Amino acid sequence: PIIVQNGITNFVNLLDNIMVGQLGATAMSGVSVVNQFIFIFNLCLYGANSGAGIFAAQFHGSGDHKGVGYTMRFKLIAGFLMTAIAGVVFSLVPEHLIRLFLQGEATAEQIAQTMTHGLSYVKVAVWGMLPFALCNSYSTTLRECGQAKIPMLAGIAAVLTNLCLNYVLIFGHFGAPQMGVRGAALATVISRFVELGIVVAFTHCTKQPFAKGLYRSIRIPGRLLKQIIVKGMPLLLNEGLWSVGITTLNQCYSTCGFNVVTATNIASTVSNLAGVVTMAMGNTLGILMGQLLGAGIDPEEIKDQNRKLLSLNVALGVVFGGILIGISGLFPRFYNTSDEIRQLATALICIIGAIRPFITYMYGSYYTLRSGGKTFVTFLYDAGCLWALTVPTAFILSRFTNISILPLYMICQIPDMLKCILGAILIKRGKWLQNLTK
Repeated sequence: PIIVQNGITNFVNLLDNIMVGQLGATAMSGVSVVNQFIFIFNLCLYGANSGAGIFAAQFHGSGDHKGVGYTMRFKLIAGFLMTAIAGVVFSLVPEHLIRLFLQGEATAEQIAQTMTHGLSYVKVAVWGMLPFALCNSYSTTLRECGQAKIPMLAGIAAVLTNLCLNYVLIFGHFGAPQMGVRGAALATVISRFVELGIVVAFTHCTKQPFAKGLYRSIRIPGRLLKQIIVKGMPLLLNEGLWSVGITTLNQCYSTCGFNVVTATNIASTVSNLAGVVTMAMGNTLGILMGQLLGAGIDPEEIKDQNRKLLSLNVALGVVFGGILIGISGLFPRFYNTSDEIRQLATALICIIGAIRPFITYMYGSYYTLRSGGKTFVTFLYDAGCLWALTVPTAFILSRFTNISILPLYMICQIPDMLKCILGAILIKRGKWLQNLTK
């Protein structure tokens, strides 16, 4: 179900991207830049929920429904707080944030148009943050309790709503006003509320055990709250620093030329579609390992299951990486851009396809270590390596050399490939095999 949901979501994201691309390169660049910062919010929220999610999966494995409910309550509170902070940031400094990505070789007209599109998009898009945060709390808890189908169906309904409304609102079909990028943002906001309504209705209408008394108070037992914060803070820092690091990398890439912003947006959207199965497998692997650890299964059996799932994930990485390379020249043709941007996007997609097997093992290692509560280790493994190696390399090469985007992009992938060796060592040591519910 996670694969199906992510697959449909990323496919519709691709279609959305193509629709916005029909408005021109400046419109797509403006939306792309804003989405870089929404991406930071989404991952910070994910990081805040992940600490509670470790306990939720293990509580479910041990049959402790009340414990799952406390973790859900933590997610809801965290979602409200993070949405409030993000809303203030996006209200005060959106123009300054967008301008960071407009430092390449661009004309004054291109910069002005991109800024206009970006500001129009963000003013509407911020209203989708709260429903996304609340929906994330419900959906992740349902998955951690083995109820992955409902979040999948809610996700399908949301992306189909988003797709249909994009067609209507961006281009002004069926008598609707032609809203351009504001229409794309409004379609996304409405789809967030549709998804939230479905998961909330299912959870409470079917009387899920963890939802019993969920809103009677905001109480969370002090000992559990402390454990969630101790285990979850490294994950929050990790996702926050990782997302900021990725955004910083994209900003470094943007200094190589205005066309790079559009090309990297196309490449990342297409590669996300090809990486659906392997990324979902990594997430599923973490949930399954957490449930097995909470159920008290023999550690050697858990290690054997983990080894098989990691091997499967890498094999899928090889397959889908090959598919990505095979279709690398197809999707850029659908965009209303120049031939130069299409060729650059094709080359970037090929690089992403070639390193896909390494990325899948890296993600599998990350979720494995996290399932046993080794959150500080995963912080060093993920965000630590990114900021210690990749970001400084990109910053130095983009600012102090005349290197072009393709060799710069390839060099910046090397640290992720080396992390696979570190991940294998950490998993083999077995210190992640911990039952946190005891």
